[in-house]
Amino acid sequence: MFKSIGRLVVGRPWLTILAWVIAAAVLVLSAPTVEPSNDQSDFLPSKYEGVRAVKVQEEAFPDNKGETALVVAIRKDGQALTEPQQAEINQLASTLDGKKIDHITAVRPDMVSPNGKVQTLAIQLDTTDVTKYEHSVEQLRDGIKDANIEGVNLRLTGNAATNYDSTKSFEESDKITFMATIVVIFVLLLVTFRGILAALMPIITVMLVLAVSNSLINIVTKAFNLTADQTSASMLPIVLFGVGTDYILFLLFRYRERLRMGEDKKEAMANSVHRVGEVIAASAGAVIIAFSALLFAQLGMLRSMGPSMAIAVATALVASLTLIPAVVSLIGPKIFWPSKAWKVQPKHGISTKIGKALSRKPAIFAAVSALILIVLGVGMFQFKPSYEMAAAPKDTDSYLGMEDMKKGFPPGAFDATQVYIRSENGEKLSDEDINQVATALDGAEGVGDVPEFNPQMSLSEDGTVAKLEVELEDNPTSSKAMDNIRDHVRPVAHEAAPEGTEVLVGGTTAIFVDLNDSMNRDYKVVFPIAGVLIAIILGLLLRSVISPIYLIIAVVLSFAATIGASSFLFQGLMNHNGLLFFMPLIVYLFVVALGTDYNILTIARLREEAQEGHAPKEATERAFVHVAPTVASAGLILAASFATFLLADADMMQEMGTSVAIGIALSAFVMSMFLVPALTKMLGHFAWWPGHGDMPSHKDGAAASKDAELAEATRK
Repeated sequence: MFKSIGRLVVGRPWLTILAWVIAAAVLVLSAPTVEPSNDQSDFLPSKYEGVRAVKVQEEAFPDNKGETALVVAIRKDGQALTEPQQAEINQLASTLDGKKIDHITAVRPDMVSPNGKVQTLAIQLDTTDVTKYEHSVEQLRDGIKDANIEGVNLRLTGNAATNYDSTKSFEESDKITFMATIVVIFVLLLVTFRGILAALMPIITVMLVLAVSNSLINIVTKAFNLTADQTSASMLPIVLFGVGTDYILFLLFRYRERLRMGEDKKEAMANSVHRVGEVIAASAGAVIIAFSALLFAQLGMLRSMGPSMAIAVATALVASLTLIPAVVSLIGPKIFWPSKAWKVQPKHGISTKIGKALSRKPAIFAAVSALILIVLGVGMFQFKPSYEMAAAPKDTDSYLGMEDMKKGFPPGAFDATQVYIRSENGEKLSDEDINQVATALDGAEGVGDVPEFNPQMSLSEDGTVAKLEVELEDNPTSSKAMDNIRDHVRPVAHEAAPEGTEVLVGGTTAIFVDLNDSMNRDYKVVFPIAGVLIAIILGLLLRSVISPIYLIIAVVLSFAATIGASSFLFQGLMNHNGLLFFMPLIVYLFVVALGTDYNILTIARLREEAQEGHAPKEATERAFVHVAPTVASAGLILAASFATFLLADADMMQEMGTSVAIGIALSAFVMSMFLVPALTKMLGHFAWWPGHGDMPSHKDGAAASKDAELAEATRK
C-alpha cells in the first residue's frame, strides 16, 4: 500500500500540493469559532458533590454565579489602618460601584483583619470567563489607581484578578516559548541536515497542519456539541511539533540514505515512503490510539482532549505521507542545499563502534539502561500533585495583593469553602437548621473559622437554601486542605444535616478534591486501555506477540522514570510543594506518543535488516548505525524545544516543559537507542514469534538484494 502511495504522490506532486492548498483554504475559511472553557467544574461529571454544589449556587444565588475579586488595602509602613483611612477605603467601594463597569454586579466593603492591618473590598462579577471580564479588571485597576489614599497600598487580587494576570502571563510566555521553539528547531535541523530548506520544511508543514487541525477540531466540536478545553488548545501546537517533526525527520533521513545509494530524486522519495510509510503510519496509529483511549475517561477535560489530539496526529500523518513527499520530490537533493554531505556515504564511526559493542554484549546494555530507568522511576512514589495552577507571577498585582492579605488573614480566608444547606421538602430553613450545621463545621478538623451567617447575603429569596462560608486553616489549594475537605469537613457537614435537608460542600478546594478523585479513576482506566490497544497495533505491525510486550514494558519504565526524575528535580532540589496534578497525563501523552515513535522506528529497522538476510548480530549493528542518528536528532531537537519552557514566568510551564524534555531524552537516548535493540538482540529470532516477521519473503528478499547491492556499491 505504501509503495503505491509513494508512487502516486511522487508521480503527481503538483496535484497533491494543489489538493492540500484547496482543502486547507476551505477548512480554515469555513470552520466555526469555538471558545474553550477554563472552568474545570464544567468537565466534572454531575455526580460529584462539588458540581452539584455549583448547580445549587447558580439556582439559589443567580447574582453570585460569576467570579469574585478583592481590593486589598494595607498601610505602607505596616501599621494598623486608622479610622479615617478605613472610611476612605470603604468610600472607594461606592466610587467603584458607581462606575457601572461591565460584568461588575457589586462592589461593597468587606472585612478588616483582626490585627487591623488589612482591609478588603469584595467585588462580584457576573461571569467566570476571563476573556469577557479582562477589560473590567483593567478598569477596576485604573479606578483603584485614581483613589490615591495617602499612606495606603491598594491592590486588586482574588480569583478574577489572579486569572487575568495568569492569562496575560501565559499569553506572553506562549509567544516567547513558541518563537524560541521555532528558533531551536530550525537551528538544530540546520545542524543536522546542513540544509536551509530541510530545516524550514518541518516548521512550515507543522504550521499548516496546525491550521488545518484546528479547523477540523472546531468543526467536529460544533457538530457533536462537545466542550472545548483550554488545556487541549494550549497543548495542540506542542503535540504537533512533536509528532510532526518526528515523522518528517524519519522521512528525510531515509530519503538522504536512498539518494546516497544512487537513486534519482523521485525514485528515492517513492522508496522512502515505501520503506518508512508503514513505520510512520504505525507510529501515528499508536499515538491516535493512545489519545482515543481518553474517550474512556469520565473527566470531560480528558474526553475533549482525546478527539482533538487524535485529529491533529491523523492530519500530521496524512501530510507526512502526501504533502512532504510531493514537495521534496520536486525540490530533490536541493532540499539539503548548500550542503553536499548527502552525496557522501558517512563513516558512522561512533555509531558503528557502539552498534558493534551493543551486538556483542547486549545484556550489559539492557541491564544498564533498565537500571537507569528503574532508579529514576523510584522517585515516582514521591510525586505529590499540586493544584496551584492559576498562581500569578510574583511581580503581578494579584500575587502581591495575596501576600498583603497574609499579613492580616489566615490562608483559608483567600478562597473560602462554601457549604450549602438545601431544603428537600420545599420548607424554609430555620435559624436552628443553619446554626446546627455551622456549629458542627466550626469544630471540624482543618476549619479555621466559620464567619457569622448573614441572611441578606447568604439566604436564597425563597428561604430554602443557605450558604455558609468556611475558612480553612491551610492554603485552599494545598494537599492538606484537600485532605481535610475529603476526610473531615464533608463527613461532618453531611452528618450535621438537619432532617429534610441536604448539605453540599463546594468551592475551589472541594472541586479540586473531586477533580483528583476523577483523575485517579481515569488513570486506572485509560492507561491500561491505551497500553493494550498500542500493544495490538505493535503486534499487527510486527506480526509478533513477544516484541510488543517488552516494548510496552520499556515505555512504562520510561514513563515512571520521567515522573520520578521530575519529582526529584522540582520537589527535592527546587523545593516545590508538588508537581502539576495533571503532570502524569502530560508525561503519558508525550512519552507514549514519542517513545512509541522511536521504538517503532528502531524495531522496524531491526526487522528490515533481518529480512535482508543478516544474522541477529549483524542486523543489530546495521540497524543501530542507521537508526541512532535519526533517534538522537529527533530526541535532541524535541527535548531542546520543550526546554524553552524554562523561559516562561509561570512555574506551571517550567514544570511541564522540563518534565517533557526529560521524558523525551530518556525515551530517545536510553529506551529506544539502547534498551530496545539490546533486548531484541538478546531474544534473537524469538522476538518475532509467532509470525517470524524477520524472515525474508520472496518479494522482500528481491528488494532487499537490490538495496544491499546499492548500499554496497556506495560504500565502495
